[in-house]
Amino acid sequence: MLHIATVHFGSPRWIPIQTRELKRRLRVPFTTWASLEGIPSSYGRYFDRVIEQGGPHADKLNHLGIEICHVADEGDLVMFLDGDAFPVADPWPLISSGLKEAPLLAVRRSENDGDPQPHPCFCVTTAGTWQSLPGDWTKGFLWKDEQGAPRTDVGANLMRQLELTGTPWTPVPRTNRRNPHPLFFGVYGDAIYHHGAGFRSPVSRSDTRGLKPIPDPRLPLVGLLAKRIGKLRRQAQALAIARRNSKLSEGIFARIERDDPGWLDELMQPDLGGPRG
Repeated sequence: MLHIATVHFGSPRWIPIQTRELKRRLRVPFTTWASLEGIPSSYGRYFDRVIEQGGPHADKLNHLGIEICHVADEGDLVMFLDGDAFPVADPWPLISSGLKEAPLLAVRRSENDGDPQPHPCFCVTTAGTWQSLPGDWTKGFLWKDEQGAPRTDVGANLMRQLELTGTPWTPVPRTNRRNPHPLFFGVYGDAIYHHGAGFRSPVSRSDTRGLKPIPDPRLPLVGLLAKRIGKLRRQAQALAIARRNSKLSEGIFARIERDDPGWLDELMQPDLGGPRG
């Protein structure tokens, strides 16, 4: 049995898409477990189990893992899948080969400043492995990104737990041939699509890296007014980025929603000169 844990927040827009694609692509029996905070209860009909939850995203995932492992056999599979993620091909070959190499496989978003940790947009392991580690999606453990800055993010503590227990894992890389954005709209292992920022403002680290820093008022000749102006300028730049990314995101979402097959073909064809990730 495959148990799928997914979190949707504030908007039901991805629910019909995700459940449609799970039914279309999966060839093994599965049960869906969902968190639907801020979403009308009528959408619960799309899932087998709905768990009432609140709190941060990682805590919701951990709680879903607890609920699943309470009823699952040790050998049952647990798939964590972000609300704006879904299979675009049968993921079983990817899952089967990945679990032969290690007891856990997950997306690794190395395109995000070299992030090294498992990411919950797609992760599969057994209930027994998740309990024995134990699995933990919260952030806390730090690493240095490609810019040399300390980082932590969802999956950081899981990565550290894997390291401390000597447990190997199989990273699933991004396999886009064309990248409209360096981080968002990713296909992983030729089988899983993750839209990215499906429930928040679509601004990533790569978008804000080039923004001008806010002046430090402690420096000579730089006062509170200069700091305020710098902050407003940075906010305006970030807002412009969010608007641009939102327009791109909404365009791709509309094509996915109406089941237009061309959107995926464009991501998986060689880039002929568009923006690169």
